[in-house]
Amino acid sequence: MPAAYSEHLHVPLRWWVQATMFLATVWLAFIVALPAWIAWAGTLAILALVYGLFGWIGSARVEVRDGSLYAGAARIELVHLGAADALDKDETRRVHGVDANARAFLLTRPYLSRSVRVAIEDPADPTPYWLISTRHPRRLAAALTGLPVDQTAADR
Repeated sequence: MPAAYSEHLHVPLRWWVQATMFLATVWLAFIVALPAWIAWAGTLAILALVYGLFGWIGSARVEVRDGSLYAGAARIELVHLGAADALDKDETRRVHGVDANARAFLLTRPYLSRSVRVAIEDPADPTPYWLISTRHPRRLAAALTGLPVDQTAADR
């Protein structure tokens, strides 16, 4: 059965470009001040660390399939979910900041400014809601509620 919604929360291209330029600057500083083998080894170690971190941060997936919501490594059945609210940049900042609940489940990314807040209706679950970063909040909210969404007007 195909997923009703699927998104990979990959790191934006500009982060990779900025990291590459930063690492080039570090290499230049190292090569001037250190023996070449140390400069190359140090730069390659930093490169592996930064690119590995970007790969790990960007490996999260958000999916609605098989009657469940998958957010990163977490999973919850759709029957336990309540209202799904598509949040804009300001609402996301508020819910992630001053109106945050310490018991909430968060799958957020600093490079994504919009999100979906999904209420948890399971009385046995102490988590009040899930806050999930996404590039397409209306599409994700529609997939969670089972409502159709106009693809051309969504998430503008």
